[in-house]
Amino acid sequence: MSGAGADEDDEFADIRKEEGNAIWRLFRDYGRAQAPQFVMGASASVLRMTMELVPSLVLAIAIDSLFFDTQGFSLWVVPRSWLPAEQSEQFLLVGGLIVGAYALNSVLGWFNSYMWNSFSQHFQHEVRVDTYDAMQRRETDFFDNKQTGEVMSVLNNDVNQLEEFLTTNLNNLIVILVRVGGMGAVMLWINWRLAMFPVLIIPALGYVSYKFVDVIHPKYQEVRSSVGQLNSRLENNVGGIETVKAFATEQFETGRVEEASEGYLDAQWDAITTRILYFPTLQAITAAGYVSVFFVGGWWLVVGSPPHSFFAGPTFSGRAWTAGTLVLFLNYTRRFVYPMRQMGQIINGYQYAEAAGERIVGLLDMESRVKDDPDAPVLEDPDGHVAFDDVSFAYEDREGHSPSGSRAEPGDAEGEPDDQVLQDVSFEADPGDYVGLVGPTGAGKSTTMKLLLRFYDPDEGAVRVDGTDVRDVSLRSLRESVGYVSQEPYLFYGTVTENIAYGLPDADEDEVRAAAELAGAHEFVADLSDGYDTMVGERGVKLSGGQRQRIALARAILRDPEILVLDEATSHVDNETEAVIQNSLEDLIEDRTTFAIAHRLSTVRDADEILVMDDGRIVESGTHEELLDEDGLYANLWDVQLGEVGDLPDEFLERAARSGVRAPGND
Repeated sequence: MSGAGADEDDEFADIRKEEGNAIWRLFRDYGRAQAPQFVMGASASVLRMTMELVPSLVLAIAIDSLFFDTQGFSLWVVPRSWLPAEQSEQFLLVGGLIVGAYALNSVLGWFNSYMWNSFSQHFQHEVRVDTYDAMQRRETDFFDNKQTGEVMSVLNNDVNQLEEFLTTNLNNLIVILVRVGGMGAVMLWINWRLAMFPVLIIPALGYVSYKFVDVIHPKYQEVRSSVGQLNSRLENNVGGIETVKAFATEQFETGRVEEASEGYLDAQWDAITTRILYFPTLQAITAAGYVSVFFVGGWWLVVGSPPHSFFAGPTFSGRAWTAGTLVLFLNYTRRFVYPMRQMGQIINGYQYAEAAGERIVGLLDMESRVKDDPDAPVLEDPDGHVAFDDVSFAYEDREGHSPSGSRAEPGDAEGEPDDQVLQDVSFEADPGDYVGLVGPTGAGKSTTMKLLLRFYDPDEGAVRVDGTDVRDVSLRSLRESVGYVSQEPYLFYGTVTENIAYGLPDADEDEVRAAAELAGAHEFVADLSDGYDTMVGERGVKLSGGQRQRIALARAILRDPEILVLDEATSHVDNETEAVIQNSLEDLIEDRTTFAIAHRLSTVRDADEILVMDDGRIVESGTHEELLDEDGLYANLWDVQLGEVGDLPDEFLERAARSGVRAPGND
């Protein structure tokens, strides 16, 4: 999979933030709150690595002073007068220092792990919450163009990818810097000439690591993209498992999952083949440093002189080359070069985290096209007057552009009128009016009402409530003033009561029951096994479509909004239940402005005004009787519902045959 191909398939490629360092940006924004844990954890790492220097130093002294007796017993930072004279006591002191160093190292290791995990988990928690908050505040067309699996991949996989880097890699980086710095300083002080072997491998490792980063980063971006695509395919298939079974397409869907999985396999394998070449290269370079110290230092002890006069020159410490010094160098070199091999793991983990961080930061920084000014006034107790003034609207494409490029202009070369969902829509509804919206599928009825809720903003014109443009009031207050029941109501996993009271969690049982009665839901709820405490299942799968719709209607009624939008709110109920709901709605809509979108024209027969939409325009308006007298589109639709299709004009039949939905939700 090429980088260009990955971007074409990655639904989040357009929001990936590649300017600057994504990990540093997240660390700057979210690390400050966890600074105490970070500082304490880092300090514990420094002290712990300092303790790691002690055993080898003390062992070198013991070898030369106690085991071979080639040097006098001394500790570098301790006055000789403080040291014991007897060898047995000196041995016990050496043993005690080693035991103490290891014991303190263990305590510091526990404290470091505790603080570091506290830092990383709280960091990750805050990033996840803010990423979700940023996600849910995106405009509706953001979700129209994104698959659920891709969205979940950012919220879950990408955020979790930070954990390995924060918990392990970042801590190891501090450990390596302290260990390499401390051991390198000791070796340079004892014999800087011989210490050049392990020290000089650092630039070689740095160069190899630089090339690795340059090659691996785009490959990890492809891995993150392929993970999202695979998640989308799995989520899509599991969510539609009934349809898969009903159409016996298990084999076909397995093939599609296999294709998505192969995409992930190819991207991951491409990264792995690069990674497995990198790590052995690091091991070979670091091994060269260890072997060089062994041969030069060992030759020096065995022969009595170094293999080259360069190594016999003066040193900072002035110490002679001894068996203890060789053991110290070998121990330090081994522990010096091994962390340098770990640098590969750190860089690898960093690149993985950076690829995930770019998508997270891109989402956090993404500017919503439906803007909510924090200083916008609140829409308080509106009367319910609604006006659409010459409203035009087009859905944006996957790249986030309307068909005309930015705003769809009628007649533009790229934005022909056929691309528009709404064109020049104008109407008014007075407080308390009951307005019906009817028309063929794809006429723009649902989209019109979604503009009232600011799920989208119009490209041209304005939507006003009580004379105020809805873009000039706070989103929260606007949506709190509008009750909305969609044509495909969504129920959350939980009880019937929790779903009805969603958005108004403080509602008492009497209020919930009253709303259910108005929605015609009380009778069937009372017959459920646990009544209002019955679990509805994920997405309300334990209820029928009509039952879900009535629960959603009760949820909207409970909020007692000044404006009510019913988008096919009775489309999934039988005629008897519809009659019950319609009878209940008479009292409900008496004092509020109500918009009812309907294919079943009997639903809006008694509306104060019916708006007939076709191809994004209002082509007729009036009462039921007035529209029948016009003998236009509404009259034809009415004849269809009455079954009187024999006298319908050919033009109407041809248009009905080719009608269809052009964009998500544009009914």
